Amino acid sequence: MTVSDLYTQHERAFEANRFVYPVLSRRSGGLSIGVNLNPDKVCNFDCIYCQVDRRSESETRFVETEALLEELRAMLALCASGDIFRTPKFRDTPAALQRVNDIAFSGDGEPTTYQNFDELMEQCAELKRDFDAERPDEPPLKMVLITNASMFHRPHVERGLATLDAHDGEIWAKLEAGSEAYYQLVERTKIPFRQVLDNITAAARVRPLVIQALFMRIKGEPPSDAELEAFCTRLNEIAAAGGTLELVQIYTVARQPAESFVKPLTDVEVDDLVARVRRQTGLQVAGYYGVDSDSQ
Repeated sequence: MTVSDLYTQHERAFEANRFVYPVLSRRSGGLSIGVNLNPDKVCNFDCIYCQVDRRSESETRFVETEALLEELRAMLALCASGDIFRTPKFRDTPAALQRVNDIAFSGDGEPTTYQNFDELMEQCAELKRDFDAERPDEPPLKMVLITNASMFHRPHVERGLATLDAHDGEIWAKLEAGSEAYYQLVERTKIPFRQVLDNITAAARVRPLVIQALFMRIKGEPPSDAELEAFCTRLNEIAAAGGTLELVQIYTVARQPAESFVKPLTDVEVDDLVARVRRQTGLQVAGYYGVDSDSQ
């Protein structure tokens, strides 16, 4: 069945989906189709800014592959027909954002911990190819992996990354610390900071990466000058080792996370951080704002 065969088969509302969800993304500049590979809310990081409440159990304990693929087929059909922007949730979307930009693999945990990650990337790539074929005059749909880069060294993850490379893929890798101590403060994981740095460097030697860096106030304090200096040093080390960093996304908390002691940076602080990273690394940097604490 092609995407066009599904144009009028939208009986299943996406609000009832368990694995696939549409969101307007400030970083993609349009509609992003999210794919949750961790519905059990299990993650190998426990970031202090995460919005997922891991203290309560999820109703869905594992990925049902066929159900996920069926939800993705229906969502792509809804987007290809334009009907997504006639639904109550998206009918007020500004015209400039009425575009579908990507399929984004993230969700309630680290997507690369999914044991069949490589196989699912192939299956989703097939659906993407069908979607692109139905709209030959439009740019190809991207496949975006939003990841903490902790599992890049595993063979089945490397195979999945290669599939992304072959299908208009982008990898958005989390790096939001310059030192081991700050990394552990923010990410709260047993995975060493060096493993993440080495994985990002190795992956960036193969294809350009986007770096995602969320900075925040922790118990009222923004990141220190020394920590920001170290962060810029880590970026420069990746580039010096032959890695290509296409973009650094600097952003802050947009909605209240599970931990009450985490608050957003002000818009001015985000702007200053963007300027500093750009100045000290020479990289392309983009800033994204949260709720400006000066207006609260």
